[in-house]
Amino acid sequence: MSDKIKLVFAFLLLAGGIAGYYLLADHATALRVIAVLVGVISSAVVASLSEPGGQFVAFSRESWAETKRVSWPTRKETLQTTGIVFLLVVVIAIFLWIVDASLMSLVKLLMGQGD
Repeated sequence: MSDKIKLVFAFLLLAGGIAGYYLLADHATALRVIAVLVGVISSAVVASLSEPGGQFVAFSRESWAETKRVSWPTRKETLQTTGIVFLLVVVIAIFLWIVDASLMSLVKLLMGQGD
């Protein structure tokens, strides 16, 4: 039950930060942005203190650690793969254009509107 209360309180803090942005309409933009940031940060802190929030934080840390273990492709490999993808897109587009033009000609011929 306390987790639900924490999450509701976090939502209220977030809503308060957003409401602060609109309530401070006649103040400087920096102050309005600070109000939103305070609402977002405080709601994130309160939400992280709940069980689901703690699980999300743990998952985020594990995900970040996993991205460090990934073997990323080199620049050369990335450019080669991108080039192959673009080449295949062009080839498939040309193929589909030929099929479409052929089918259109066939339909015109069958309908008696031949060239």
